[in-house]
Amino acid sequence: MKALTRLDGPAKLTGAARYAADASAPGTLTAALVPATVPTGRVTSIDTSQVVDATVLTHHDLPRLTPMPSPPLGHSVLPLRDDLVHYEGQPVAVVLADSWQQAREAARQVRVTYDDVRPPLLFGQAEDVVPHSDHLLGEADESTGDLQAGLAAADRIVEATYTTANRHHNPMEPWAVLAEWVDDELVLHASVQAAALTQAVVAELFGVPADAVRVICPFTGGGFGSKGYVWPALPLAAAAARVTGRPVKLVLTRAEMFTLSGHQPATRQTITLGATADGRLTAIRHLSSNAAARVDDYTENTTHGTTWLYASPAIHTAMRVQRVDRPQPTPMRAPHEGPGIFPLESAMDELAHELGIDPVELRIRNEPAADPMTGRPFSSRKLVECLREGARRFGWSERDPEPRSMRDGHDLVGWGVAAATMDTFRAPSAARVRVDAAGRVTVETGAQEIGTGLPAMVQAVAAETLGCDPESVQVRHGDPDFPGHGGTMGSMSAMGLGSAVQAAAREVLDKLGADPGDPLADALAAAGLPELTAEGRWAPESSLAAGRSADHSIHTYGAIFVEVRVDEDLGLLRMSRAVGRYAAGRILNPLAAHSQMTGGLVWGYGQAVLEHSVFEPALGRFLSKNLAGYVVPVNADIRELDVAFVPDDDRLASPVGAKGIGELGAVGVAAAIANAVFHATGRRVRDLPIKIADLL
Repeated sequence: MKALTRLDGPAKLTGAARYAADASAPGTLTAALVPATVPTGRVTSIDTSQVVDATVLTHHDLPRLTPMPSPPLGHSVLPLRDDLVHYEGQPVAVVLADSWQQAREAARQVRVTYDDVRPPLLFGQAEDVVPHSDHLLGEADESTGDLQAGLAAADRIVEATYTTANRHHNPMEPWAVLAEWVDDELVLHASVQAAALTQAVVAELFGVPADAVRVICPFTGGGFGSKGYVWPALPLAAAAARVTGRPVKLVLTRAEMFTLSGHQPATRQTITLGATADGRLTAIRHLSSNAAARVDDYTENTTHGTTWLYASPAIHTAMRVQRVDRPQPTPMRAPHEGPGIFPLESAMDELAHELGIDPVELRIRNEPAADPMTGRPFSSRKLVECLREGARRFGWSERDPEPRSMRDGHDLVGWGVAAATMDTFRAPSAARVRVDAAGRVTVETGAQEIGTGLPAMVQAVAAETLGCDPESVQVRHGDPDFPGHGGTMGSMSAMGLGSAVQAAAREVLDKLGADPGDPLADALAAAGLPELTAEGRWAPESSLAAGRSADHSIHTYGAIFVEVRVDEDLGLLRMSRAVGRYAAGRILNPLAAHSQMTGGLVWGYGQAVLEHSVFEPALGRFLSKNLAGYVVPVNADIRELDVAFVPDDDRLASPVGAKGIGELGAVGVAAAIANAVFHATGRRVRDLPIKIADLL
């Protein structure tokens, strides 16, 4: 399809795009939060005697809300429900004032005392337990074949434990909401990734009909998963607005984003691979545990990719959580496979080295003909094509396999490879297409533009289906009066929303008796209509079909090749170039897709060598709640990136042939970098992020 520039670009560049914090209403109060300073305990008193020109609300003042709906819709610990403290940073009071400065200063004057404070339980100290909440998207344990027999048949066994770090999303726009009750209707200008989900959850919390909650959000300034769930601050602002009878605006600080909008939890994973001398896998075992809050059991489904990536007669996976004293984790680009593929692809590299087989060839030799766990056929699968095309482009055939064999001055040079894969999350979506007498087309959808260029994708699908010029298609989004969308998250918008737009556009043609490319204005005139409206819907077999349908195994794939340079004296690591080739269904807008995969590579680089939210054990809190102590990649870190797609039109995944791409680019990068580090230095690093101390 034709590459389209961003429809939302001019509005964002000129400041015309309106975000949640830009919303205003007469008489608005500004809110500031008073956070708990202890990781566990009970609030015994709140002293507000020093507060002036502000109102302080505690759990005694706010209405009792119904329990939060079952995860993964949100965080089950509602704000200010009682006097219990579950994590450091939990709101224990909300301060309302006429200005942001007054509210912040008043919040600093609130004095809170606690009782029953105890040292926090930390990851690595708690017991591994089987997760049981709805955050677990699938089975905790999966198994096929005889694992012990597979290991016994192996000529070589590789087993190692790998860890990934706590990480935070840090979108450019902090989480924000303006809540206003108009009679019995709640209007929310909110920074969210799923307006329809927010509407449903908030309606249940406050015991009002869903159509009495209006969530307005055309633009979200980045989310990466942190704005996908309903977090405590949103119902807190709505409750404060109900108590005061005035609109309430709450914008989280950067520090509050580290505790009140989720994070990717640390994991500990052990991989065991058994293989014959010629590199055929005989057994795979993947055991994983991640940190989770004591409530909700958030689970990183790290082992799922292991069940379909390689052929093996025996596969066993198990996921566990450790219930610890910390804020609740949440999905983060890329959830599940992002941390889960790192140990698997690192172990495959270790196995290749042990067997003396080229790492690319080892992966190709273990390409499955069908899903190894279920036996179902793949809807489409072009991993081998990605590996071969990536290797050709990178120049992999020139690689000397011996560690420390490549050098450039003071730098040790290493080449590494890893496969990438992601589950294909699919959810229902709807869209409306309007055509006016001049033949102009307007598409309306409740979806949010979160920085991915979603309006241009909608424009491309509508124009292709109708056979009209893309410039004649206008896209309106983020209004609660528009048809609902499952959420701009999980890399599922191209499939769901794209298919709904296609259905609506086809309905327009059917009603007009027209074919694609026919002048729409002429068709309307011939039908005697001043305008025409049609609504289209699409849904998978279930409300959220992840990865496997009743008949097929549906996933995306890729191969990432990287070159690193390590200063032998200083241990400084740089990724000098990277090549990624991906099979992610039909590409609806090549320009935006290329941008997404480039951003994914940068994200994966951050996971590999920079990002780590240090959890301070004595204080029971994340130590650096800012972008000074939490380091993310900048332009100076990133050099030559080469990404492209292999043809992959998957009509079994969605009617438009698309699959998800937004998170695939972040998968496999850390493993490829760690494998390249081993090739450069001979040191096998199994803990992320890779630190200078690991290389000295």
